[in-house]
Amino acid sequence: MDKKPRLQEAYEKQVVPALMKELGLTNRNAVPKLEKVSLNVGLKAGLKDPKFVDAAERTLTKISGQKPVKTLAKKSISNFKIRQGMVVGMMVTLRGRRMYDFIDKFINVTLPRVRDFQGLPQKSVDARGNMSIGFREFMAFPEIRPEDTDVMHGLEVTIVTTAGEKAKGLALLKAVGVPFRENAK
Repeated sequence: MDKKPRLQEAYEKQVVPALMKELGLTNRNAVPKLEKVSLNVGLKAGLKDPKFVDAAERTLTKISGQKPVKTLAKKSISNFKIRQGMVVGMMVTLRGRRMYDFIDKFINVTLPRVRDFQGLPQKSVDARGNMSIGFREFMAFPEIRPEDTDVMHGLEVTIVTTAGEKAKGLALLKAVGVPFRENAK
């Protein structure tokens, strides 16, 4: 059988006991867990340009190791020139082994490569304990080579937890190793 990802092993052996003590829990199963990671790209610029859609699909495939799903408009909005059924975005959902590998790489490789990075704001964690981070460009990801990219676009990474509240979500994400700014709420 394959060896568990490094982050999953650290979660089970170090993070769970530490969180049980910090949150005052007696049951291991009550400790918040990482549920999934969602990567999203909005295609507002690519509504007219099929080359943009292909570039976004290639980018998400390289970063995640999975083929992205196209998200369609649910209704027509004439002011935005969107018709019902048009492709307006792409997304990938990672769970299990791929999720742990992605989060490990994200924390230890991608975030340090972001220019002028001083930690994530704690306000990026919502009231349910999930964290969302937006990137204006995707060049910080190690799988992307600048010479292979012809179109730049944004990317959103959302880490979903089972925490249920902001304090538990922050405690889980800090214990896993997500670098937060301490002075900003």
